[in-house]
Amino acid sequence: MEWHLYCRVVDNFGDVGVAWRLASDLAKRGQSVRLAVDDRSALAWLAPGGAPGVEVVDWHSRATRPGDVVVELFGGGLADDAMAGAGARDPVVVNLEHLSAEGYVERSHALPSPRRTAVGAPFTTWYFYPGFTRATGGLLREPDLLERRARWRGDADALATLGIAARAGERLVSLFCYRSDAVAPLLESLATTPTLLLLTPGPASEQVSAELGPKLRRGTLRALRLPYLTQHDFDRLLWSCNLNFVRGEDSLVRAIWAGAPFIWQAYPQADGAHRAKVEAFLDRYLSDAPIELAGSLRALFRHWNASGSGTNELAHLAAVPEEAWAAHARHWRDSLAGHADLTSQLLGFVAAKR
Repeated sequence: MEWHLYCRVVDNFGDVGVAWRLASDLAKRGQSVRLAVDDRSALAWLAPGGAPGVEVVDWHSRATRPGDVVVELFGGGLADDAMAGAGARDPVVVNLEHLSAEGYVERSHALPSPRRTAVGAPFTTWYFYPGFTRATGGLLREPDLLERRARWRGDADALATLGIAARAGERLVSLFCYRSDAVAPLLESLATTPTLLLLTPGPASEQVSAELGPKLRRGTLRALRLPYLTQHDFDRLLWSCNLNFVRGEDSLVRAIWAGAPFIWQAYPQADGAHRAKVEAFLDRYLSDAPIELAGSLRALFRHWNASGSGTNELAHLAAVPEEAWAAHARHWRDSLAGHADLTSQLLGFVAAKR
């Protein structure tokens, strides 16, 4: 089938990152994909080599006809001509929504919505929600992802391919975040244990550099600024670390599949709506965690998302039992891996609507 994906970029790291993972995964499964984006600049480093079977075009590049499937990502709309020329066999139109653990996801997944094109022709959009339960559309996961993860050893030679040279006894921590007042207390906590902090470009690198100065060191903590990484290399970064700080949607899902301890930062919203998303996620993530571990992690996540009690919960980061946390991360990953992945579900959903 021919798939036409439409993505408006609000956050280069997230929106187009999800769009690209979906597009390339569909293509690997034999589908033909046309990805229309209004800002393709991030693809230059996310996926510099492109992918066989995926054509990337500008938002306003006119399609000769609709695809067999038209996918609107995150409610960002469709190009004006996306449905032009639709014949008797109309395309299946899907709105792939944002990932959330909130209860409305299960209630809203796979529901139809009547719409009209700019010239008034009616069509139906089907809402497809990613999620963490079997009653949702699942999570993006390529068929060979966990096998590749199992083969990755993260030894010195492998880390060197990412520009990382860890010292004996150092734990590896990656930091990918939005701007946060919690960065300073995080550094104080990390400085108590030999740590190599790996900084992604953007707020993580900027804030830590401002706090630590040009030498990027404090106590037993040293930091390293990383270049922009391809999605392939970013996955390997997460696989290599003892702890990953991730943000938004795409890196959260990849941290889950890494099976290592992580702390997630939701996209911050001025009205505090992101806090409900964090709490809903924690309810899922910690539902079967040991009670003491669950309490510690909930406090850490809340503080990192600026919804804690005001005390520096990150000061207690070193007190969280690393082995128990890692075991829980692997357990949750493995339980989610028992669900059908998003692309498989989407392919089945579309086939049933044609």
